[in-house]
Amino acid sequence: MKKKLLVLAVCLMLTAGCAKEIPKLKNGEEAVVSLEQGKISVDDLYEEIKNTYGLTTLVNMVDKKILEDKYKDDLEEATKSADSQIASLEEYYGDDALSAVQQYTGYSTMEAYKDYLYLAYLQNLAVEDYAKEQIDDKQIEEYYSNEVKGDIEVSHILITPDVTDDMSDEDKTKAEDEAKKKAEELIKKLDEAEDKKATFETLAKENSDDEATSDKGGSLGYINTDTLSSDYGTFSEEAYKLEDGKYTTSPVKSSLGYHIILRTNTKEKAKLDDVKNTIIEKLAEELISNDNTTSVNALQALRKEYGMEINDSELNKQYSNFIQNSLAAAIEANSSQNEE
Repeated sequence: MKKKLLVLAVCLMLTAGCAKEIPKLKNGEEAVVSLEQGKISVDDLYEEIKNTYGLTTLVNMVDKKILEDKYKDDLEEATKSADSQIASLEEYYGDDALSAVQQYTGYSTMEAYKDYLYLAYLQNLAVEDYAKEQIDDKQIEEYYSNEVKGDIEVSHILITPDVTDDMSDEDKTKAEDEAKKKAEELIKKLDEAEDKKATFETLAKENSDDEATSDKGGSLGYINTDTLSSDYGTFSEEAYKLEDGKYTTSPVKSSLGYHIILRTNTKEKAKLDDVKNTIIEKLAEELISNDNTTSVNALQALRKEYGMEINDSELNKQYSNFIQNSLAAAIEANSSQNEE
C-alpha cells in the first residue's frame, strides 16, 4: 500500500512544523541552546545542517521508512546480516575495530556503521527486485536457449605441477612444463587404448593428483556450467565442447594444474518453467553488475512509488542534483567497465 511521505526536516529529535513557524522540540521548547547573547532555535539548527549532511540523513530516513514497510518479513535477516559483519570486523581487528571503521568508512560509531549495513541490506533487496522487473520474456527465452544446458557426467585426471613458493621462476616454469608433458603422455595412452573409459579410470587411479576423485576413476559426477569453483578455470567450458565418450586431446590448464577431461553422459536440460525464476535472478544480477544506473533508478522509483515529496525547496533542489550526479557517475562507471 502506497504511503505519502511529507518530508519537512531531518532528525536529531526534532518534530516537523509549518515553514513559517519555529519548529519545536518534543518537550515544546523552541531553543536548542540558550546564551546570554540569545537563543539558537531548532529552525536555526535545521537551516545550518541541511546544507551540510542534511540531504544524506534525509534520504536515509526516507529509505528506511519505505523499506521497513516494504520488506517487513526481512527485517530480522537484515539485522542479523549487519550484526554478522560487525562481528567479523571485531574478530579481525580486535580492539582496533572502531578505529578501522572510522578510518575506512567515515562513520564515527560502530552503531552508526551497523545502521548503514542494516539499511544497505534492505536497499539491496529493493535493487534486486527492481532489476528482476526489468527482465522481459525475450531475454528469458534467449538465455534459456543459449545458456541453460543439461547436466553432464564427467571425469578428470589432474596433474599438479610440483611447485613451491621458494622456487625460482625458472624452476617453477620447469615444473609446469613437466606436469603438462605428463598430462600429454597420458593422453597418448588414451589414444592408443581400445577401451577408452576403462583406461581412463585406470590412469586416473594411478596418476591423478585429485585425491577426492582418483579412487573413483576420476569421476566428478554430474556437473553444470556453474557447479565447479573458479579454481577449475575453463574446465566446464571445455567439458561442454566434448561429445559423450570423448576426452580432451590436449591438457586443460587451471590454477589447480593440468586436466584431462572425459565426458561420459548428458542429461536433457530442464524445462523453461522449471528454471524461469533462476534465469530471472541471473539476468537481474548481470543487469546490476553491468549497469550501475540500476541501483540509482531502483531507489528513485521506489521513493516515487511511495509518494515522496520534499517540501523544503532547498532540499528538493539538492535531491534533484543528487540524483542527476549519481546517474552521471553511474554512466561514467559503465563506460569504464566497457573499456576494460
